[in-house]
Amino acid sequence: MPKALVCGAGVAGCASAYWLRRSGYDVTVVERAEGLRSGGQAIDIRGVALEVIDRMGLGERVRAARTRMRGMSMLDASGNEVFRSEERVFSSGRLDSEDIEILRDDLVELLHRRADAEFRFGDEITALDAESGRVEFAKAEPHTFDLIVGADGAHSAVRRLAFGPEEQFRRYLGQYLAIFPAPNTLGLEDWQIWFQGEGVGGAVYPVPGNEEIRVTLGFGEPEYREIRDVAEQKKLVAQRLADVGGPVPDLVKAMAESETFFFDAMLQIHLDRWTTGRVALVGDAGYCASVLSGQGTSLALVGAYVLADGLADYETRMRPFAELNQALATENPAGPASEESVERAKNAISLSR
Repeated sequence: MPKALVCGAGVAGCASAYWLRRSGYDVTVVERAEGLRSGGQAIDIRGVALEVIDRMGLGERVRAARTRMRGMSMLDASGNEVFRSEERVFSSGRLDSEDIEILRDDLVELLHRRADAEFRFGDEITALDAESGRVEFAKAEPHTFDLIVGADGAHSAVRRLAFGPEEQFRRYLGQYLAIFPAPNTLGLEDWQIWFQGEGVGGAVYPVPGNEEIRVTLGFGEPEYREIRDVAEQKKLVAQRLADVGGPVPDLVKAMAESETFFFDAMLQIHLDRWTTGRVALVGDAGYCASVLSGQGTSLALVGAYVLADGLADYETRMRPFAELNQALATENPAGPASEESVERAKNAISLSR
């Protein structure tokens, strides 16, 4: 049985593990974190990606775990409501759509249970040879694989080792986002609040059951820079949103106390090719569209399916789909892309060859 190594235990990694196992591979997943990563924002499964979920036998469970928002409010920098909608929300579009919005950690948990692979948490690759498939790890002994899948995100170690430094593939979109969970002290009940000020903005919405909220705080930044220290990240977010009123001061206080915290630049990854030797990139590692597109999860799910369905034509089938979905993030930087563009992009690939 051929052996495959999947690097990363997120959406792309768990989905890749499932489909490669179905294609006859003995699959090992290596993940740097000590377990599945918790927290994260609400994510969308749209169009053809819904078919992938159904083919995995997860359709019923994913639909049962979806968020069920009643609507949203938009606030100005002083906390005044500018408008509200009970027909659509910025995070997922029309509320009567068949598309699914689900918390990232809920989806990853479902995919992990379905993956049927060996998971090695708390380890990472340190070197690889794309031609021979030999991989070295921080903890485990070196091993040779028939296929190595980089599903380890926009800052992929697999991509760096097999294709080169990140900076040659990165396109910065001029924004930073912080995402974290907090107690629902705002009393939100299946309702989103969005806010916007001069160069800043964000959103807050409850998880199913309304006991907890997920918070997104963002700001514009003209130049890309790496900020790895969490305390420095939180300090910068607090500084940039210091003049925004409404619920934001309380959210910033909650951020300071949150142990689960994600912070990163909004960027895209563009490569001329996603495969070299025995290495293939899936999801954000190969074609990150950014949170601003709303399509990263769907790209990861479809990419995992298409890769396992046939490595030889993986790039030919996926590239038009990836490019259309990446374009969603830049169509309207101040807000969501048009419904027409989203509809066109989310179905721009067939699962049949």
